[in-house]
Amino acid sequence: MHKKRNVTVSQELFDHSNADENFLKNVITGDETWVYSYNVETKLQSSQLMGKFSPQPTHQSRSNVKVMLIVFFFFDWEGIVHYEFITHGETVNKEFYLNILKCLREAVQRKRPEAWTNNTWMLHHDNAPAHAWHDEA
Repeated sequence: MHKKRNVTVSQELFDHSNADENFLKNVITGDETWVYSYNVETKLQSSQLMGKFSPQPTHQSRSNVKVMLIVFFFFDWEGIVHYEFITHGETVNKEFYLNILKCLREAVQRKRPEAWTNNTWMLHHDNAPAHAWHDEA
């Protein structure tokens, strides 16, 4: 039953996108990802000496610092509508996510007033389960 419903919804979305060239421009996509900090070292710092006036190429090494980023954006050139960095130890649960959605609504009102006024925007977010931000190397 679940697969049949997915097929039906997918077909409806496909039909809408073929009928309306602006359909995807009205979709806000939300997702989360880990963002890592990188330590930038010059070649000199890595004991690879260069001439005094040589350009100093750099390389990066990933540090142990990471944060979770939840970001929402339209499928167009205008960029990110709203984002949140999750603080260490914070649990993403229903209450937390509802607060993020309230902030998203305010951001759509402020940054995309035409989409808000016309009520043309839709939200697509992955269906990952709630989880806690904690270190997992």
